[in-house]
Amino acid sequence: MQMTKVFLKELDQEAQTTRKMLSRVPDAKFDWKPHEKSMTLCQLTTHIAELPSWITMTLNTSELDFASNPYQPVPLSTNQGLLDYFEKSLADGRNSLENAGDADLLPNWTLRNGDEVYIVSPKSDFLRLTFSQIIHHRAQLGVYLRLLDIPIPGSYGPSADEMNF
Repeated sequence: MQMTKVFLKELDQEAQTTRKMLSRVPDAKFDWKPHEKSMTLCQLTTHIAELPSWITMTLNTSELDFASNPYQPVPLSTNQGLLDYFEKSLADGRNSLENAGDADLLPNWTLRNGDEVYIVSPKSDFLRLTFSQIIHHRAQLGVYLRLLDIPIPGSYGPSADEMNF
């Protein structure tokens, strides 16, 4: 099986869980954060929602340099806006994977901040890292939701909130 097809299958599977998690975020808590060093709920969920678009960035560029391309999150203030942004990012990433071949996954891709290089890896490895980032930040979102006493949907099976104990 082509690697791009494997990535597409995984993206679709993870999108289901991500969509469920993002749908639980209440508008009234967008500015909430569990600790002074933590991102706000809005910052965290905006990043989760944008990550599928990193697939397109990775496939269509050779690097991301934060020094010349500072991070500018999309301003969001409602759950519907968050979900719409996720669906747009997801469609963008899916489309890029559908139009890519395995040879497109081979060139190196670089993540840097000016002269400080964080990662140089084949594009396939950076796509794997992007998927891992979605899962990682979604797990953080689960902690935020738990602290806000919002029921957590299952990820790879039912959650404690979905089980009848």
